[in-house]
Amino acid sequence: MSKFLEFINQDKPVLIDFFATWCGPCQTMSPILKQVKDELGDEVTILKVDVDKNAAIASNFQVRGVPTFILFKNGKQVWKQAGLISKTDLKQKILNV
Repeated sequence: MSKFLEFINQDKPVLIDFFATWCGPCQTMSPILKQVKDELGDEVTILKVDVDKNAAIASNFQVRGVPTFILFKNGKQVWKQAGLISKTDLKQKILNV
C-alpha cells in the first residue's frame, strides 16, 4: 500500500482504473484508456488495478463495482466514478484538475 500511496502522490493527475478480468465493461474501457493515454501522454499517469488481486486497495477506496475510476492529484482524490465513461468526458476530467 505504501508504494501505491507514493505512486498517487504526484503533481500530475494519476488515474486509477479499478477493473476485473471477467468484467465486460472493463474490457470495453481498456482501448478507451489507451487512447486517452496516447493523446495526453505525460500529462497523466494511468494505473490499472485488478480488484481480485488487490482487494485491500479496492476496499480502502470503497470500490463497490467495476470499472471504477479514481483521479488523484498530489495524493488527493479529486474525482471518482463507477461505470463506463466516454473518452471525451474522461479527458475533460483529467485536464480540468
